[in-house]
Amino acid sequence: MAHIPTANGTAMTGATSLVKSLEAANVEVMFGLPGGAILPAYDPIFDSSIRHILVRHEQGAGHAATGYAQVTGRAGVCIATSGPGATNLVTPLMDAAMDSVPLIAITGQVPSAAIGTDAFQEADIRGITMPFTKHNYLVTNPDEIPAVIAEAFHIATTGRPGPVLVDVAKDALQKMTSFNWPTSIKLAGYNPKTTPDAQAITDAAALIAQSSKPVFYVGGGVIKANAHKELRQLVELLGAPVVTTLMARGAFPDSHPLHMGMPGMHGTVAAVTALQKADLLITLGARFDDRVTGKLSTFAPNAKILHADIDPAEIGKNRHADVAVVGDVRETISALIPALKAALAKNQPDLSAWLRQMNSLKSTYPLGYDQPDDGSLSPQHVIQRLGQISGTDTIFTAGVGQHQMWASQFISYEHPRTWLNSGGAGTMGYGVPAAMGAKVGAPDATVWAIDGDGCFQMTNQELVTCALNNIPIKVAIINNESLGMVRQWQTLFYEGRYSNTNLESKRVPNFPMLAESMGCVGLSCERPEDLDKTIEKAMSINDQPVVVDFRVHRDAMVWPMVAAGTSNDEIMIARATAPDWDSQEL
Repeated sequence: MAHIPTANGTAMTGATSLVKSLEAANVEVMFGLPGGAILPAYDPIFDSSIRHILVRHEQGAGHAATGYAQVTGRAGVCIATSGPGATNLVTPLMDAAMDSVPLIAITGQVPSAAIGTDAFQEADIRGITMPFTKHNYLVTNPDEIPAVIAEAFHIATTGRPGPVLVDVAKDALQKMTSFNWPTSIKLAGYNPKTTPDAQAITDAAALIAQSSKPVFYVGGGVIKANAHKELRQLVELLGAPVVTTLMARGAFPDSHPLHMGMPGMHGTVAAVTALQKADLLITLGARFDDRVTGKLSTFAPNAKILHADIDPAEIGKNRHADVAVVGDVRETISALIPALKAALAKNQPDLSAWLRQMNSLKSTYPLGYDQPDDGSLSPQHVIQRLGQISGTDTIFTAGVGQHQMWASQFISYEHPRTWLNSGGAGTMGYGVPAAMGAKVGAPDATVWAIDGDGCFQMTNQELVTCALNNIPIKVAIINNESLGMVRQWQTLFYEGRYSNTNLESKRVPNFPMLAESMGCVGLSCERPEDLDKTIEKAMSINDQPVVVDFRVHRDAMVWPMVAAGTSNDEIMIARATAPDWDSQEL
């Protein structure tokens, strides 16, 4: 349904003004759950052109809005009432802030006269979320609603994307006001720089042309900036190896010969070593996260740093930048391509030896796994076949833990916005609601949530939302009856003392039966010979959600691994097994 503009000056309640403002901001869908303080807004929502999806928990609303945003590139919108409704959005807001996702959270608040009195369902949600929202508002005057909503969308979607909270007092929703949608937005002190400085581009090109061991260190900002096509042009112009972080999977095709894989704690040997041995890191939309750098003082010790990012606060935060380029990454790469062509015309470095070394590591230490001796399912094999059978246009979400890492390792990502996960926050329970939001944002795509049995039990109630709202996602539960990643750490670092990580409970819950009770199709698989036909069965069902309980081997571990706090040079390819560095020309 098309949005019908509302004429400025029209008299209405603050609640109607709020909904009309969301329509003016071209919102098509929002995820929410009503309650007392926000209830006045739900009356005009009833007549709105905006599709409202009633979730079963506010955390589900927040993660669904994030999934929608990550797939579409537009701001996701979630709505909740005051007090516990608002505080249930805290985790999604923190998650969106860590992963630079444009998110608008609208919460009701107790009447303005009651604020500060510990009124029923009162929470200072603005104060609570101030550390991890890009900006937030408390609205007590209904006349301010249109301008605040316009500003919120502007802030969330420009510069480095992020979450914005709008908390509206109940009496501001109930009072009469005059609707006035702003024709322009000017915010003092907020002027994101999108166009890179010309001298910085020249310096960056010169630095690249002088290097003999450069690596493209690609972060999620490249996807946020829709810069994947420009990235490929730049990479192929130089011919240097590429690594894509957990948040950048799909920014550069996995199948490309210059792609070394994902770096970091569970990255490939080639990707981790490329960063460690490089003489230049061409850092694009990445932030030197601790999961990538390992022990920071030992990270890429001989490398100069070219750091391009739209957020100037990230540059130099963790690692000094020899050349800093502040600006939109897409604009930066577009400017860098001709500048680099000119620099390479004067000095073309010979990267053949460097590429030979990296390709040797890539071929010598590919990602792999062992099939269990007892004939049970390998979790890596399950995930690999999910990717191969469903195809490269499939959108995958994941919870957090071993299954997340295996999904980032064993599925080939060829396109941006096909891999959604909670990278910075590491939020268990992200997978199912994010898949719901992704499916709403891309209704024609196949959407799989790859979830652990622990993660799944946090937010699986949103399958009811999916079933009732015709959102046919598919869920693969990688069921090892454990909090798998924590168990892996207990195996490696706590002498196998499995304190409170055992979820084994005689198949309680029975996941296929649970799925059926929520209006979904429930399937199970525990034998390798049934794997492909089970996945194909799930793929054939497209008119309702499908949940598959893959009962996998409990003791599988994620490798390679760099233990927390150690140097990337100490990467292990299996337990007590390091790469044979003496056989490599490094």
